[in-house]
Amino acid sequence: MYLVESKGGAIVCMLVSLFFLGTWPAVMTLLERRGRLPQHTYLDYTFTNLLAAVIIAFTFGQIGNTQPNFLSQLSQDNWPSVLFAMGGGVVLSVGNLSTQYAWAFVGLSVVEVITSSITVVIGTTLNYFLDDKINKAEILFPGVGCFLIAVCLGSAVHSSNTADNKAKLNNFTSNYKDAAKGISLSTLKETSEVDSKDVEDGSGSAYKAKAGTAAFLIELEKRRSIKVLGKSTFIGLAITFFAGVCFSLFSPAFNLATNDQWHTLKKGVHHLSVYTAFFYFSVSCFVIAIILNITFLYHPVLNLPKSSLKAYLRDWDGRGWAFLAGLLCGFGNGLQFMGGQAAGYAAADAVQALPLVSTFWGIVLFGEYRKSSKRTYVLLGSMLLMFIAAVAVLMASSGHRK
Repeated sequence: MYLVESKGGAIVCMLVSLFFLGTWPAVMTLLERRGRLPQHTYLDYTFTNLLAAVIIAFTFGQIGNTQPNFLSQLSQDNWPSVLFAMGGGVVLSVGNLSTQYAWAFVGLSVVEVITSSITVVIGTTLNYFLDDKINKAEILFPGVGCFLIAVCLGSAVHSSNTADNKAKLNNFTSNYKDAAKGISLSTLKETSEVDSKDVEDGSGSAYKAKAGTAAFLIELEKRRSIKVLGKSTFIGLAITFFAGVCFSLFSPAFNLATNDQWHTLKKGVHHLSVYTAFFYFSVSCFVIAIILNITFLYHPVLNLPKSSLKAYLRDWDGRGWAFLAGLLCGFGNGLQFMGGQAAGYAAADAVQALPLVSTFWGIVLFGEYRKSSKRTYVLLGSMLLMFIAAVAVLMASSGHRK
């Protein structure tokens, strides 16, 4: 198998992982805003997410002379470590599924900041002690503190932006009622004529509401699959914090699977390689996702329409994008674990900088925070600056596993 042995190689893995893990949520959000049911999207995503783990296992897990390789470990008596890996896959799957609904309520940028910050505050602390303190504590924990501040700022951004949207709709009451009755938005003042195909809705409509306006919010609400206008702010934040707790546990579980800090393996049995652990991790993630999403097809949550396996199989609109999201997430997680095995899983949590990438996509693709209040912009800027500082400090704490 191939091992990342240098600190530089570990950082490269983290940076590529950062881009992948920050991009796949934007792809999923794009499909939800186009009106595709999240159950259909997540089922597609699940298949290619597992495929990425299989590709990594049969390439990096098999090449080179370092033993044991992936296939040889499948027959070993290493079930305690396998169960840790599969436990990590379960909590990641539940967390990813939760965020798909949270993105609609809270917005891509804030969801990613809050969940990533909770992941660092809890998960990085656990990994620091599991990794026998190979990271520099005097650098690591100030970084964790910065992430904690970022969580608070993220919640404030969401509350402020929600208030901005409510004010826009209140000032646009008469046109909102007209839109609800089906009158074309092209007659409203807050629309503009466009010639190019819209990236978000995939249509070639001649008129498009300006991002950040009340007309834009109404148009989006009519098109998207998860209806959020008028819903409680608490629902979105509750889902977001639940997802964050789930994410905070998967990396420590994977750490235990590959390094056996609790000495659960029999004497003479090799620790699971990162590739074998990632394979079992992804299999459990796949199984849980299939069970939950098929259940949600017939028993949907948040007032989504019912669907069926037959309807899912016939729904090819956006399937390619969902497949891409699964590959990005799968390879992103694999690279994070490869870097963590070399430089310490606490430092590898620096990939939780992914909200910087997600926020970029949220603003560019979806018009998040356009025409918001000065207060929202100040809070958003403060949140991102705190986040950048936290990630820089976390990477600076990198150690080297002996």
